[in-house]
Amino acid sequence: MAAGATMHTFDVTLADVDRGVYESFALRLARHPSETDAFMLTRLLAYCLEYEEGIDVTEGIAAKDEPAVLVRDLTGAILAWIEVGAPDAARLHLGSKQSARVAVYTHRNPGPVAAAWSGKKIHRASEIPLHGFEPGFIDDLTGALGRRNTVTVSITERRLYVELNGTTAASDVTSQMAG
Repeated sequence: MAAGATMHTFDVTLADVDRGVYESFALRLARHPSETDAFMLTRLLAYCLEYEEGIDVTEGIAAKDEPAVLVRDLTGAILAWIEVGAPDAARLHLGSKQSARVAVYTHRNPGPVAAAWSGKKIHRASEIPLHGFEPGFIDDLTGALGRRNTVTVSITERRLYVELNGTTAASDVTSQMAG
């Protein structure tokens, strides 16, 4: 855990109808002092939307050589490199060279995030999806964040429904390719 990080716990019930994933789990996220509530919540949602065997969260912003979320196989090889926010092109290039699959989830306007990568060297950029949410969706939920949280996440036809500590919000998950 990064120095000065605050631990947040999430008791999650996940129902991803699109992928046939139904799980309940507890997740602990270390929130670095410079990490915003919106970034942490997006990291949680990326974890849920990408949930599969071998998935793990890192130290988030404090993780220098790892993405916010990653998936490893039983040998420790990285299968998926999942960034959050607005990572620079060099991080995406590194992740794409180290992993079979890369994805980005942003709580920001996806247009300027993708524009910052334009003309930059990113290995397999055309295969990297940039996922976003409807304006206001993340902000609607951040006010409900606490140190201990109960969250229900449902996904059907790429529509995301979230209940966080009694606050509900819904959003389509939008996608565009990085390259």
